[in-house]
Amino acid sequence: MTKSIKCSDAGKTCGWSATAQTEEELMNMVTEHVKEEHKEIELNSGSIASIKSLIKDI
Repeated sequence: MTKSIKCSDAGKTCGWSATAQTEEELMNMVTEHVKEEHKEIELNSGSIASIKSLIKDI
């Protein structure tokens, strides 16, 4: 099943979104986006768990 996530789901005023076949692929895209566009977010076990909770199956 395809996975999807949007920055707006996390309350950000950012139009970025992504879809992928697996959670792992999607999280790789999220990580790159956060590093490039949301440097204020520290990627740690807590924030990663929060991000994963926003992933939707489509």
